Amino acid sequence: MKLDRLLRMTMLLLDRKKVTARELAEEFHVSVRTVYRDIDTLSSAGIPVVSYQGANGGISLIEDYRIDKHFLKAGEISSLSLALKSLLTAYEDPNAKTVLEKIRHVANIESKEDYLFIDDSPWGQDVHIKQKRTFLKAAIETSTCVEILYGNGTDTPRMIEPHTLVQKGRSWYVYSYCLQRQAFRLFKLTRIKELQLTGQTFQRKEVNVSELPWDTDWYDHKVVTLKLAYQQEIREKVEEMFGVEAIDEEKQTVTLQLPEDQWLYGFLLSFSDKIEVLEPMHIREIIQRQARNILNVYKT
Repeated sequence: MKLDRLLRMTMLLLDRKKVTARELAEEFHVSVRTVYRDIDTLSSAGIPVVSYQGANGGISLIEDYRIDKHFLKAGEISSLSLALKSLLTAYEDPNAKTVLEKIRHVANIESKEDYLFIDDSPWGQDVHIKQKRTFLKAAIETSTCVEILYGNGTDTPRMIEPHTLVQKGRSWYVYSYCLQRQAFRLFKLTRIKELQLTGQTFQRKEVNVSELPWDTDWYDHKVVTLKLAYQQEIREKVEEMFGVEAIDEEKQTVTLQLPEDQWLYGFLLSFSDKIEVLEPMHIREIIQRQARNILNVYKT
């Protein structure tokens, strides 16, 4: 997480008189270019970072600089605390557990954050997904290749360079460079059946996550435009799931885009007879066929 890295970098600069960009890059498992971008971010935030050139050069803070209590306001620390505590529901992160206490100690500010809490974990605590997130986070931080067995129709082994953990909708993914496909792919964590570190490291590629690159590369499936008719009794549920903008109340239809795969068919069937697929026709035929198969299973 960039916020976590910036805070830890600030603490490191407070503890040391001078450190090189290369040392910072190795410490935080990022490129030297990323270190200089982080330094620019810190400078823009008002932290007086100085860069010295030459054989004895490096990066440091202005001598005698200390973060005073006005650096972070109580509300800002409260927001930071909320973000870090909520983050821990997704995966184990010892750094997230300690970084807030360090900032509070330096800033000498107390805050309360009990007014809101974001719990990302599903009901019943899916321990396996949390373990996968923790495992992949460690691989991302150390730029280590991971070998996975991925179930996508058929189970196939993949060698990936994990770059970013992504929560999209109600699911978690890892945005990775796939060495087999020689391209970035979005791998759904629930479909990863096995994963192990290879010991092989990689040079992290430049990815601008703020541009949401996975929206244009929705793993290995094409995105289809669906037109669905819904029963009036589930209108509120449809609004909650798809948004009022996607709904034509007069015709009682909803139009949306989703990736076509087995999950989509199961998702549509989960509405039972309360939703009918109008378009595209091939999806309608698949749902009809699967509904007949289900009926055959339950015939007595």
